[in-house]
Amino acid sequence: MGNNQKVLLLITGVVLMAIFFYKKKRADVGALAPDFEAELIDQSDFQLSDLRGSYVLLDFWGSWCPPCRKDNPNLVSLHNAFHNKKYKDAENFHVVTIALERDLKRWKRAAEKDGFVWPHQIVQESRFVLSNPLAMKYQVSEIPAKFLINPEGQIIGTNQSKAEIQSYLQSKLI
Repeated sequence: MGNNQKVLLLITGVVLMAIFFYKKKRADVGALAPDFEAELIDQSDFQLSDLRGSYVLLDFWGSWCPPCRKDNPNLVSLHNAFHNKKYKDAENFHVVTIALERDLKRWKRAAEKDGFVWPHQIVQESRFVLSNPLAMKYQVSEIPAKFLINPEGQIIGTNQSKAEIQSYLQSKLI
């Protein structure tokens, strides 16, 4: 196969993925968060819908992504401030991180250095964000990408700042 054929094949693949994303139901504010199953870093099975009844901050990131690493202290701060608090309408607050990784050793060093202590950590080897099945479910085209999910499983915020998430969760505390 010549170089021109490879380029044409690559362009065709990108166009088909763009059409798929355009036609797919969007993971926007107000929509039900797409459910998924994955394996956590401790090899236990996880299903997002198991966290119904709690607020969930779903975060897509990568150890190789400078903006992600810059934002990771905010995730840790939110987890520390709001996990195991009493809410008017929810059981708890959970952070769920999905690392899209090229190098699993680099992920482990980054997660430890950044202070990720929550149990809901998912790591998936992925050379490209657009080729990851979980990222595709949420139509994530770049990272970091965050989705705040309410106890009923609806997306109530996307890519909000720490201050916006903090303000919202603070208003829901008893």
